[in-house]
Amino acid sequence: MDEIIFSPATALADAIRRKQVSATEVLEAHLAHIAKHNPALNAIVTLDEDGARRRAHAADAALARGETWGPLHGVPLTLKDGHSVAGMRTTAGYEPLNAYIPRDDGTVARRLRAAGAIILGKTNVPVLLADFQTNNPIFGRTNNPWKLDCTPGGSSGGAAAAVAAGLTPLEIGSDLSGSIRVPAHFCGVYGLKPTEHRVSFAGHVPDLPGVPRGIRILAVIGPLARSVDDLALAFRLIAGPDGRDTDVPPVPLVCEDPPSFALLRVAWTPTFPGVPVAAEIRAAIEGLVSTLADLGCRVEHCLPKVNFARQGIVFGTLVNQVITVFRRQSEDAEPMALADYLEALDERDSFIRVWEEFLTTWDVLLCPAAMTTAFEHCPSGALLDLDGVRVSYWTLSHYCFPFNLTGHPSVVIPLAQDRNGLPIGVQLVGRRWGEERLLAIAKTLTQIIGGYRKPPGY
Repeated sequence: MDEIIFSPATALADAIRRKQVSATEVLEAHLAHIAKHNPALNAIVTLDEDGARRRAHAADAALARGETWGPLHGVPLTLKDGHSVAGMRTTAGYEPLNAYIPRDDGTVARRLRAAGAIILGKTNVPVLLADFQTNNPIFGRTNNPWKLDCTPGGSSGGAAAAVAAGLTPLEIGSDLSGSIRVPAHFCGVYGLKPTEHRVSFAGHVPDLPGVPRGIRILAVIGPLARSVDDLALAFRLIAGPDGRDTDVPPVPLVCEDPPSFALLRVAWTPTFPGVPVAAEIRAAIEGLVSTLADLGCRVEHCLPKVNFARQGIVFGTLVNQVITVFRRQSEDAEPMALADYLEALDERDSFIRVWEEFLTTWDVLLCPAAMTTAFEHCPSGALLDLDGVRVSYWTLSHYCFPFNLTGHPSVVIPLAQDRNGLPIGVQLVGRRWGEERLLAIAKTLTQIIGGYRKPPGY
């Protein structure tokens, strides 16, 4: 059964196409695994077993006729509970949406179905996808498969936990301030935050049904998986214009082969100015860099000349404007003056230019994904322990939000484990619109890091 449960989505699709295993067998294996492990994790919160079985039977019948629906033919997967799926409850963890059932697929669901995937359910999120832990009043708390009393992160915490535990081979998250990358780091899986506007937001909540779209900048949609190849496939399937989200430009995708170590120019840093990091995360990144240098990479400890504190202020200004959209009927909602908003966007442009110039000189920046590994469940906003020092909860995103601010793509890949056996990821940042190059570099690095590791007990 492990050969099915922990196979990458690309391998499952190939096995189904070759008729080495049926879509029905793959689905039933996953449903059995979910029944066994999801009660402890609470990662999958909506499950459409009957619909999934009908789709699997149809996939097998189509293959018997010589028909193939697409590159994910017969592969079951889940979606973060912010993606609209026709006929499937979609709540974003928000009580007013407790009974919301979309009539239409969002673009992500539509494209995955068109590729042959079987959408079997939804994974848990914090309320309106707005926390670094995954807990809400509708479904409760999600636990980390590596250690149940720890968080899997947020807001794609259910997604990362489900992928790590083998409940699903592939997921699609979203990321406004690390919501793909922090859970990937906490759960030991791969996560890609694409370039801003690379993937359509049509059908994504928390843009509430019937409400004017509020999230037009900073946030992105991207995949979580157990291999770089799966990230690449999912990204290619969901990226590009859809005729619904007019912010998505027709930028072509150009596949790249993994580069050799000798040709890589790697900038790296174990920390950002003023941002703490756990000693074990620092040591893991330093060890990777040392290995890369031994293999002939050009490596340098460096960052662009940018005011990191000011980046945080500008990011906060723009995020608050987004939040105001969701609070506009509240008495405490104070819309930002248009001039202030435009000034923040102008300053954002200056940061984009500096980072883009830096990433023209370097193929990739290696840096942490978060300041700690997964921590024990706690109230939102509580102080966190970092090597014996109490630090702000909200500092968790400080290695991620700069690339939401600038729109640069970044990918987190599993790197090591801490003394408690919890995963450590490393974040790779590349040029805007350069996801294919970034994924190719990630694949090169996996040659020395290794791949996905199963949590104990799964």
